[in-house]
Amino acid sequence: MKLNITIQPRFRIGLFPLTLLVFMGIAAFIALWRYIYGIGAISNLSNSYPWGFWVSFDLFTGIAISSGAFVIASLVYIFGLEQFRPLVRPTLVTALLGYVMEGMALLVELGQPHRIWYFLRYQNFTSFLLFIGLYVMIYIVVLTVEFAPAVFERLKWDKAAALLKRWMKPVVIFGAVISTLHQASLGSLLLIQPAKLHPLWWTPWIPPLFFVSAVAIGLAMTIFESSMTSRYFKRALETHLLEKLARGLPFVLGFYLVMRFVQLTLEGKLSLLFASGGMSLLFWAEILIGVLLPIVLFSFKRVRTSPGSLLTGALLTLAGMILNRFDVSWFAVKHYDPLTYAPAFMGKVTYFPSITEILVSVGIFSFGILAFGLAVKYLPVLEPEHHGAHAGD
Repeated sequence: MKLNITIQPRFRIGLFPLTLLVFMGIAAFIALWRYIYGIGAISNLSNSYPWGFWVSFDLFTGIAISSGAFVIASLVYIFGLEQFRPLVRPTLVTALLGYVMEGMALLVELGQPHRIWYFLRYQNFTSFLLFIGLYVMIYIVVLTVEFAPAVFERLKWDKAAALLKRWMKPVVIFGAVISTLHQASLGSLLLIQPAKLHPLWWTPWIPPLFFVSAVAIGLAMTIFESSMTSRYFKRALETHLLEKLARGLPFVLGFYLVMRFVQLTLEGKLSLLFASGGMSLLFWAEILIGVLLPIVLFSFKRVRTSPGSLLTGALLTLAGMILNRFDVSWFAVKHYDPLTYAPAFMGKVTYFPSITEILVSVGIFSFGILAFGLAVKYLPVLEPEHHGAHAGD
């Protein structure tokens, strides 16, 4: 007598996804601990340093690196550049996850997640924080609608997908307006700090500077995300598309550079460029790394058509611009000794993030990486490869 034995395949998970899950579990435990025992139990924040790593990394940086969606979607749906359509859905996933991660980070930092609806009922219309919160909620909805056709296609809901696609242009236009206001309002949040933010960074021009730099970050982030997706999923890189984005980066960065130095000239602050000690070093670091070097690199076609050089230029742009976000929200902010009220600028009153602060952000970032990978694997995010694309090196 023969025995028919069916062996069920084992569920396997790779080392990298498992590592991400571990970091997510650690972050969830820390967040729970914070909700029970308060923010002081997991962070080094204080009355002197109410803003720290979370605000700089999760809020200011997270919003900036999510700007690729409104840039690419605007190119396709508003300006009619259909050639960039293969880049739309990956940037939408990146942006949607970026905003979700930002919301998760704020829930940990601010606490009381069950009261998230309070600011909808008890509004303070003189606060930019209210509008930032509203923009985040509205833009998450817009990004969800923009990405919904991919989910509907996976579920074979063809009529629903077709209906959304028919109304996509006005949705994208509305989303571009909301994203523009959001990027600028984040800079507007700093306008209340003329006595605290170093003069090299504080200026009434902060909102437009934030928006222009967000466009540059969006282009660089699209190049970075496409390069990483190509390498991890072993796909050909859409070099012919990324080359065109890289070609536009020197113009955006050049415009930002002109704005920056015109602003400093008109406000009589040029003398501070070499006379502010460590602040001068931070300023020139973000300008050299995030603006001048990418402008020079992307001015050469051989750089724009090389997968490795594209990634290098994008990383430089992101590093410089992210440094700018850290400068305006942390490094270049003057703090006061809580006992003597004496000003302490990166000196007497010191703050360094606790390991638990960092682990919370690592866990949230791990969630974003894992969710992006699952979206690419199980949803029609990436279009079929096109002729003319070159494999990443």
